[in-house]
Amino acid sequence: MSHMSRPAQPMRGHDGHDGHDGEFEFWRNHATISLQPVAAPSILGLFGFAAATFVVATNLAGWYGSSATPQFLFPFAAFTGGLAQLLAGMWAYRARDGLATAMHGMWGAFWLAYGLLFLLVAIGVLTQPTPFVALGYWFVAMAAVTWSGAVAALAVNLGLAGVLTALAAGATTFGVGQIADSSAWRTTGAWFFIVAALIAWYVATAMMLEGTFRRVILPIGKRGGVNVPGREPRQSIQFVAGEPGIKVGQ
Repeated sequence: MSHMSRPAQPMRGHDGHDGHDGEFEFWRNHATISLQPVAAPSILGLFGFAAATFVVATNLAGWYGSSATPQFLFPFAAFTGGLAQLLAGMWAYRARDGLATAMHGMWGAFWLAYGLLFLLVAIGVLTQPTPFVALGYWFVAMAAVTWSGAVAALAVNLGLAGVLTALAAGATTFGVGQIADSSAWRTTGAWFFIVAALIAWYVATAMMLEGTFRRVILPIGKRGGVNVPGREPRQSIQFVAGEPGIKVGQ
């Protein structure tokens, strides 16, 4: 007698109906969902980026300083631009914000590396070459990452897209300037960095005010709807402080 296999029978839920719901019935009945208040990590990340980028970029643009000045900038760059952004990137991961995780994480790591590099220069372990071709390729690599982020940010809000576009343009032109030893390209890149820092300060301020006042104070061009100053935000930046967890099932 030949053996004939029987087709698998669909699982049934409590209502007796066939369907995929029955397959996950056990997990639904034993799942626990807890909500934890999470502030927008990009408030910290953008403020850290804005401060460090502005201070370093104004020096690169020739606003102040001498050839020795970058040696005194590395602590600020490493901790304000590096550590603060890296922490923001990891908290953005907790908040399931892939774009902020990538941008703050990458640029935080970059500023930490930048600070370490100029620390080694300052203590005489390394001698800064002219032209600094290797540093140019650092910026080229970051430019490629940031251009990708700028495109992704168009789906989030125009303010963030503006920050990343200016930042990507700055990394591109400054990187080319370092590789080609062109002061004009380096200066252009520095000015793009200054613009990116100013936009980042505005966006971070708008997000912070929205989170504290519970209404839109400064618009940042959120996608999918218009946030009007004076009204409640289209999407809350954070959960209400102290919001309790919600349990589902036993």
